[in-house]
Amino acid sequence: MRFEVIKNRLRYTLPETLKKVGYFNIFDRRSRKDSYVKRLSGTSHYPRFHMYITEDNEKYIFNLHLDQKKESYQGQKAHSADYDEPRVKEEMERIMNNI
Repeated sequence: MRFEVIKNRLRYTLPETLKKVGYFNIFDRRSRKDSYVKRLSGTSHYPRFHMYITEDNEKYIFNLHLDQKKESYQGQKAHSADYDEPRVKEEMERIMNNI
């Protein structure tokens, strides 16, 4: 699920804002990209909300999905993820209401 936030709408820096809504940074060594995750279980990496963020001059562009499990085959990027399910929409709304 994609959504946008005007930069000057944030009360804090982007990293501080993401931390306040429960996300932490991960760096993918293969893609060389930063992303942010919020685990749904304290003991397991999955399921988790996962988002990539890009920016332009005036806004941040969030791309949020729910990873159900790790990719099944080594070297493959495909995994079980939900993009437009109700849980993803609820999480997007929760983020928007808390930034």
